[in-house]
Amino acid sequence: MLMPSIFGKNLFDDFFDYPFGRLTAGSGDLMKTDVKETGQAYEIMMNLPGVKKEDVKAELKDGYLTITAGTNTSSEEKAEDGRYIRRERYTGSCSRSFFVGERVTEEDIKAKFENGTLVMQIPKMEEQPAVEKKRYIAIEG
Repeated sequence: MLMPSIFGKNLFDDFFDYPFGRLTAGSGDLMKTDVKETGQAYEIMMNLPGVKKEDVKAELKDGYLTITAGTNTSSEEKAEDGRYIRRERYTGSCSRSFFVGERVTEEDIKAKFENGTLVMQIPKMEEQPAVEKKRYIAIEG
């Protein structure tokens, strides 16, 4: 038997999670990230549960790798006569950025998305020391 829910999925949701629990409903594990250093590269493993591959974007700009993911979920319960008792939808997106260096290019990064986990291999690039340029100030007189 379907019962109308004036509370969340659990009676105590309103008491313990309000107001922040509802803002992150269903996204508690979204974008949890592990970064591992190997000999020649960094490996990023990011959890993206419930996100499809086509909803994940990775952009490299000014030495920063930005990963953006979006999700769109809905749950629906109907009474036997077809009237809605409850309809809920959640749409959201989030992103994370990592500084990987200005010498890293898109071709250097290898990415794979499988079973809700994004794995990226980013090679280590040695930073070239900046050559200090001497600047002289003209003195009049």
